[in-house]
Amino acid sequence: QDKGTKMTEFWLISAPGEKTCQQTWEKLHAATTKHNNLSTNSKFNIPDLKVGTLDVLVGLSDELAKLDAFVESVVKKVAQYMADVLEDSKDKVQENLLANGGLLEQQWQAEHKFYSLDTVPFLFIFKGVNQIDNDLKARASAYNNLKGNLQNLERKNAGSLLTRSLADIVKKEDFVLDSEYLVTLLVIVPKLNYNDWVKQYETLAEMVVPRSSNVLFEDQDSYLCNVTLFRKAVDDFKHKAREYKFMVRDFQYNEEEMKADKEEMNRLSTDKKKQFGPLVRWLKVNFSEAFIAWIHVKALRVFVESVLRYGLPVNFQAMLLQPNKKTMKKLREVLYDLYKHLDSSAAAIIDATMDIPGLNLSQQEYYPYVYYKIDCNLLEFK
Repeated sequence: QDKGTKMTEFWLISAPGEKTCQQTWEKLHAATTKHNNLSTNSKFNIPDLKVGTLDVLVGLSDELAKLDAFVESVVKKVAQYMADVLEDSKDKVQENLLANGGLLEQQWQAEHKFYSLDTVPFLFIFKGVNQIDNDLKARASAYNNLKGNLQNLERKNAGSLLTRSLADIVKKEDFVLDSEYLVTLLVIVPKLNYNDWVKQYETLAEMVVPRSSNVLFEDQDSYLCNVTLFRKAVDDFKHKAREYKFMVRDFQYNEEEMKADKEEMNRLSTDKKKQFGPLVRWLKVNFSEAFIAWIHVKALRVFVESVLRYGLPVNFQAMLLQPNKKTMKKLREVLYDLYKHLDSSAAAIIDATMDIPGLNLSQQEYYPYVYYKIDCNLLEFK
């Protein structure tokens, strides 16, 4: 199907079984395909779960709503961090965000490994997803640290000649080293003032070694020059140079230090490369885990809401619809026509004093059928 018309959102709905649940499914399928495929549909099979009392279900409904929001937030965090790590090459991100190795769409239909409806799955799902959340924080913080330190070093190796690291620019032979009387200075000379420099530098102070200046490097605006003079004339030279806009850089040639800087940069860069693969693998696996947990929570929610709305014995069909973008409004109307007869009982429930979650109209759109929207658009690409 044309990618442009498919939504990255799914509607998970349920309706009471007619004579059989199969009939409910066929009716929906016929209605949505009669007017040019309004949606791609599949059954969403939820095993029969043990049902407690109505009070228990109402409590569960609240708990599940909170769990749903938490799990969704973790799914989105993992997805978003995957995008950050892959530095937003979108196609790469999408192909790494798979659940159980399948595309998300297929995953909804494939996943039937459900839990029973008691408190165990809550803790089980919450613990699993909470663990992913905590691990993500720790891993992201370690990797971001590395990345940050590397960026700082890279920044030190770029930028203007006044501030950038000179380790990879200057060589030993540019300096007079180990002399009791002589010292080599590095001077930043704006290109516009270079002719002045050539004319003036030997006379800016006493005791400048004639013809001791060379251009060692240039960037857009300036040259980096060296000059050798007697140590005792340095202060005088710096002072005079400033008047001509020649900036003497505070720099001591130190091979050990420069080597250490280079090694640090290599080390960070190697570390980052080393961590990248395992981190992406971890994100893939845990995205899949979190996403599947999210499906479980949705399944549990549909089950609980359906029993609360349609009563016992358990008799409903859950269905997954992937709406087409252009015809969503039409799809809503078709669903309303199919299920508006459920509203009389829904109206009775709403009039009751009991507060039934999911029927809290301010929070959520209300439809005569059980409805959850699943937004699979997990990335906000900047």
